[in-house]
Amino acid sequence: MTGGSTDTDPAGHRIVCRMDVLLAERGMTLAELADRAGVSVVNLSVLKNNRARAVRFSTLTAVCDALDCRPGDLLDVAPRG
Repeated sequence: MTGGSTDTDPAGHRIVCRMDVLLAERGMTLAELADRAGVSVVNLSVLKNNRARAVRFSTLTAVCDALDCRPGDLLDVAPRG
């Protein structure tokens, strides 16, 4: 292991985003979410595809408000190994 990475993710964390599931359950597109949350499609795409290295609480709050969910509905921790 080098550079702070883990075995499961080269970014060094096991946080996974469930945005795709929440969007599908709500029949919402990423562009609609971006509009409702006031967050760029690019930033949401980075988060949705598990490439984010950090998330601002203001972004998390806006996304949760737009999806009518809680942070734990949106983010999860992948099992070790």
